[in-house]
Amino acid sequence: MARDFEATGDGRAAVAQRTRLIEDILKRLWRGMLSPEESGLPGFALVATGGFGRSWLFPYSDVDLLFLFADRGREETHKEAVRQLSQELWDLKLRLSPASRTLAECDRYDPNNTEFTISLLDCRYVAGDRELFARLHDKTIPKLVMRESKPLLQGLAEVTRERHGKFGNTVFHLEPNIKETPGGLRDYNVACWLALIPAMDKLRDWPDASSLRAPVRKQLDAALEFLMAARCFLHFRYGRDDNALSWEAQDEAAARKIGTSEAEEITAADWMRIYFGHARAVQRTVMQLLEEIPEAWSSLRRQVQGWRSRPSSPDFSVVDGLIFLQQSSSLRDPEMLLRLFHFMAQHGLKLSTTTEHRIEQELPALAVTPPRGAELWLYLQETLLEPHAADALRAMHSLRLLTLLLPELQPIDSLVVRDFYHRFTVDEHSILAIESLHRLSRSQSEWDKRYAELLGELEDPELLYLALLLHDTGKGVPDRNHVEASLEIAGRCMDRLDVDPGERAEVLFLIANHLEMSAQLRRDIFNPETVAAFAERMGTPERLKMLCLLTYADIKAVNPEALTPWKAENVWQLYIGAANYLNRSADQRVHGDANGEKVARLRSLAPVMGAKFKDFVEGFPQRYLRMHSAEEVMQHMVMAERFSKDAVQIDLKRGRHWYELTLVTKDRASLFATLTGVLAAWGMNIVKANAFSNQAGTVVDTLFFTDRFRTLELNLSEWQRFKDSIAAVLAGAADLEKMLRDRQRSEKNSRIKVTVETRIDFDDACSSTSTLLQVIAQDRPRLLHRISSCLSRQQCNIEIALIDTEGQMAIDAFYLTSEGKKLTAELQKKVEKVLLEELKDLENG
Repeated sequence: MARDFEATGDGRAAVAQRTRLIEDILKRLWRGMLSPEESGLPGFALVATGGFGRSWLFPYSDVDLLFLFADRGREETHKEAVRQLSQELWDLKLRLSPASRTLAECDRYDPNNTEFTISLLDCRYVAGDRELFARLHDKTIPKLVMRESKPLLQGLAEVTRERHGKFGNTVFHLEPNIKETPGGLRDYNVACWLALIPAMDKLRDWPDASSLRAPVRKQLDAALEFLMAARCFLHFRYGRDDNALSWEAQDEAAARKIGTSEAEEITAADWMRIYFGHARAVQRTVMQLLEEIPEAWSSLRRQVQGWRSRPSSPDFSVVDGLIFLQQSSSLRDPEMLLRLFHFMAQHGLKLSTTTEHRIEQELPALAVTPPRGAELWLYLQETLLEPHAADALRAMHSLRLLTLLLPELQPIDSLVVRDFYHRFTVDEHSILAIESLHRLSRSQSEWDKRYAELLGELEDPELLYLALLLHDTGKGVPDRNHVEASLEIAGRCMDRLDVDPGERAEVLFLIANHLEMSAQLRRDIFNPETVAAFAERMGTPERLKMLCLLTYADIKAVNPEALTPWKAENVWQLYIGAANYLNRSADQRVHGDANGEKVARLRSLAPVMGAKFKDFVEGFPQRYLRMHSAEEVMQHMVMAERFSKDAVQIDLKRGRHWYELTLVTKDRASLFATLTGVLAAWGMNIVKANAFSNQAGTVVDTLFFTDRFRTLELNLSEWQRFKDSIAAVLAGAADLEKMLRDRQRSEKNSRIKVTVETRIDFDDACSSTSTLLQVIAQDRPRLLHRISSCLSRQQCNIEIALIDTEGQMAIDAFYLTSEGKKLTAELQKKVEKVLLEELKDLENG
């Protein structure tokens, strides 16, 4: 079978071949264990269901098998035979998914097990009592569907929406699961079931043919051929039921032209565009059916439909939340087409199937003379401002209209960029960013409310939305800096749209600087000099507001976990600092007031501390008081008071995203390097760190880390041993190097999916007292320990450490001094040389 597929690439033939093989095995087992006659043994039948019933047994997929009995007595009689037959199949290394039911049980719908009833829709006879199977297929299932069609459709829709939600409701994943992701094989089946159930309910029997329209059927058939070939390829490649299109698999699939008839060589990006084209067609069909079948509506949709007033328009009618055209010929006017999508964005409605069909019919004529200039920009900006703009943009994109109107988006259509940080294709990322801003007004998050208020203050929010739509278009230009390329592409786009020169300048500014705030987060954003330099680059409060919101949306659209509370807070703090500067308020006085309030709060918490309190906070950088709440500062002070009992004070707690370790102790050589080494030896992955010291030499280090092996999560007793281990190493009672060697021996080298080029940069201008060192490198275990140890050996003192990770790229920034001063040029060169050697040694293992 594998050799045949290797030669032909025919997925349908491969699954049919495996289906026949499994059927032959089952029939031989039946004849050898149960009855010499294939149709013998009254009251008992073997029935293929699910994928097996569809004759879709992929190389390593489960075998869905129903043991069907006429009644309980027959089931009890053949209980041992069922066990033996199942065991024989498992002994053959087949992944059997068995179910035993009586005919009466098959006639009952269980809302907690919708999947079983749905699996019966694909049932097929294998062996045993043919009459019993005929009763199931010809009578029981049609009666069940007629009686339970409404809850059955509701259950199917619910599990489908739940599955879609797990994947962000989009097909555009960089490494999709071709079975489960929206637009995959599961959705193909859902489309068939959503069409079948209403047809059976209407006919009171099995329909002779699919009720899907011929053009839709043709699109789905083409998608099925591709997806079948792709899934067979993945199964043979992995040697198991693994349906993930990893980057390596994409490269190989493109090289072998899996599922395509392309004569010329194609790249992995081109092959993925073919995949996304098919997935988009499948998902679109499923979503149309979910919208058009009232029984499949979500509970919220049914509730809203009952009380929401129907939007009215002389051009469009709305029936059950779907938009229809009042005049089918009206779309010959391009302006009517633009008004249609503005209406959709305004009201959050969906297009009916007939409306989509009419749009597709008009596209060839529209492509000859597409709208352009100020009129197109007017409708586009009005659409972008509406609360459901993202839904309208996705609908336009799915119908190939968006790239027709804005051909500058064509290079990023379904574009996969491999950085292991972004989860979605470039075009979907841009639309998600726009959607994240429109969702601000509905969010209950305190952080989102702040950003929502800021969005409401913008004078021209449409410019922000246009910048988001175009900010990554340069990623579609190979071998170019994507920001520079995006600026050129955006310039051409705005030329076509006749955008006002002043508005054009604002959009280009946002695109040119769309990475600026994220870069500043790797600096000390509480340093007045850093804030002042950033604010000067912004120029105006309006640009600052728009860039702050663009940064928020850009990070949020990367992946669901990208905008951590820490990042959201720091983006906001940088905005506030820069806004104060631009508003001509003295930065020191504003920050001084804030610190004064915190100091007053601290004194109210510890009125008896007096001089001890003053001594503790004296000499800490402003960032320390900004980063920590009054209660946290108070805790650190109490921990420092315990030095006489224990010179190493440790606090460990678990947060939502990671563990937080706080160390308060006296400063000593290589302290930060030693601490990061202990965490590396325990297999922890440090994602963020802050290191501070006061004038008296008290150090407060806070490290945030994930537990790669779930050691602390699964073993509560390990919490104390972990803290004791840190204390022992710092006291010199434990051998850190031995711990690191033991960890290295126990770990296999992790697979590198994206190669990150090492970069080392120094900056003497961003701080008046320290030299900034930024290291960008491949994220690996023990990386931070190796870097900080290297710095310690060069007599560099880490004043502040800012640690960040984006996918497999580590971005670590250190504010360094040597003998209380900035690093000399000579020392910087030496540090760079030894760091490069250290990282090369780490890379080589």
